[in-house]
Amino acid sequence: MTAVFHPTIAMLQSSSLTTVVQQEIERAILQGEYAPGSKLIEATLAQAMGVSRGPVREAFRMLEEAGLVRNEKNRGVFVRDIPIDEAVEIFDLRAAMDELVGRKLAVNITPAQLKEIKGLGDAMEKAVKAEDAYNYHLLNLRFHDRLVEMAGNSKLTSIYRKLIKELSLFRRLNLADGWLLPISASEHRQIIKAIASGDPEAAGKAMFDHVMDSKERTIENDLRRQERARKRESAALKAKAGRAERQ
Repeated sequence: MTAVFHPTIAMLQSSSLTTVVQQEIERAILQGEYAPGSKLIEATLAQAMGVSRGPVREAFRMLEEAGLVRNEKNRGVFVRDIPIDEAVEIFDLRAAMDELVGRKLAVNITPAQLKEIKGLGDAMEKAVKAEDAYNYHLLNLRFHDRLVEMAGNSKLTSIYRKLIKELSLFRRLNLADGWLLPISASEHRQIIKAIASGDPEAAGKAMFDHVMDSKERTIENDLRRQERARKRESAALKAKAGRAERQ
């Protein structure tokens, strides 16, 4: 006997599957498995995940709303490549939010919560010593997400997470430069110390300054990447000109 599902149950099952697919694609994007500008093939992803194309299509829609992909008519779906000016705007907004979080936590954080963020800080230090930029990036995301969550404002947490997802590709590129890891880890130590001190002003400032320093590093890295791209293009043009002369 074949089971007959009530339409509502079927809809819930479909919704759950779509969520799982969306979360898996999002994870891959945020962890750098799909670079900015990469094209996401609906059929390929459906086959890889063992699902029909419907949940993947709906997952694309959800990811577009989250700001992680763009859907170009007649071309397909691509991982967003966030321009530097948009990244800077997100940093400015995030700095204000993090300052508020720091102030609240300096007053309200519990001993158990403080122990947790100290543990995350220790794990980040270990990643620095191991020169493990990949896991440092994941721990960095977890550290800040938990701080915002601990502040106890669900609306702020929701907005913050959306911004961080959009910014994540830029931040991952920053931390891919290994020399930045010790600097970042030192700033996190200052944040933990300021929150533990119970001083709202110091904690808010530590978190605000960390975000603004990250913004400056992002601008500097973007300029360096542009300069490297110009040099590669110039070298390629010279090589092409040289081949043309020899022919």
